[in-house]
Amino acid sequence: MTPEIGEGLYPGDYLVPVGEKLREIWGEGKLNSPEEDWLEEAREIATEAMMEMIRADLAALGVTMDVFFSEKALYGTGRIEDAIKTLDDKGLIYRGTLEPPKGKTPEDWEPREQTLFRSTAHGDDVDRPIMKSDGAWTYFAPDIAYHHDKVSRGFTQLIDVFGADHGGYVKRMKAAVSALSEGKVPLDVKLIQLVKLWKNGEPFKMSKRAGNFVTLRDLVDQVGADAVRFHMLTRKNDAPLDFDFDKVLEQSRENPVFYVQYANARINSVLRKADAMGIAVDDATLAEADLSKLDHEAELSLMRALAEWPRLVEIAAKGHEPHRVAFYLYDLASALHALWNRGNDEPGLRFVQEGDAATTQGKISLARAVGVVIGEGLGILGVTPVEEMR
Repeated sequence: MTPEIGEGLYPGDYLVPVGEKLREIWGEGKLNSPEEDWLEEAREIATEAMMEMIRADLAALGVTMDVFFSEKALYGTGRIEDAIKTLDDKGLIYRGTLEPPKGKTPEDWEPREQTLFRSTAHGDDVDRPIMKSDGAWTYFAPDIAYHHDKVSRGFTQLIDVFGADHGGYVKRMKAAVSALSEGKVPLDVKLIQLVKLWKNGEPFKMSKRAGNFVTLRDLVDQVGADAVRFHMLTRKNDAPLDFDFDKVLEQSRENPVFYVQYANARINSVLRKADAMGIAVDDATLAEADLSKLDHEAELSLMRALAEWPRLVEIAAKGHEPHRVAFYLYDLASALHALWNRGNDEPGLRFVQEGDAATTQGKISLARAVGVVIGEGLGILGVTPVEEMR
């Protein structure tokens, strides 16, 4: 049972294991000690515990990071100094005074000489400070060093993910990478909008101070990793996303992941039915099937949708836009469902044609092609295709 939290103390339940860990290490020995005796060690223990939680949450979603990099690891190593020297050697570091920020009156502004990076030489609006007047690095300097490390190790393309409130930081970071790589390494910055949670038709209110916020692991535990991954990719990264717990589990067209998985399940049900009838539907046989009777507009429309797949993947990859794959899969599933539903009224459009194995194989080859693309597309998104809906 979680003990009652005293007034003014942070009540987040996720910190209870951290407190238990500290008690396991220290016992009661630190309870009345001054802060300087325990703060640094407690910070290190708590930080590692939070990192373990983050790793576990990401693993539950199927995400594994090769390297977790801390800004703190750059200080005292000389790497910041090396990065700035690289820019200095290019004539891009100088002492100067910046103009007052827009919206500031002269009375609000105290001009002072600073160490600046000539970012305007690489597309930025103004030059940027890299060192404070007291000699300490600005927050921009370690970011330059981090990207310098990437460029130095031979990476030819970089992608940064920023929160939406960091839009003003994009130009200076692009300028730094351009300067470090002499314009040879592109940097793509993805601005991420907030995710709003909904439950029972109402916004799910969160408060960090109160400790009642929803973690990524909470989402995965409630709706599953596949649903979270697919749903998160139904929006561009710079568009706000409403994550409705109820709709994500809903079995309807309004739930994209269900709609796509349902299409795949329908295709597999057709393959099983044909196989039970003794009709060969292995891939080798279907590859040689006669497609001449696939001449209805609904069938041709599905073929045209399939033909778009290779180009779509290329565009999504070049633009670093996985949401395009999610959009495409939804549209492809819609075309498959439309053909399936028309078959209920027009027997000639049904995938299985009683007494006509050749025509059945031709029609099923189309369904199988859709299944292959859905499987590939879901694989790109990190979602497992289902063969049967339960």
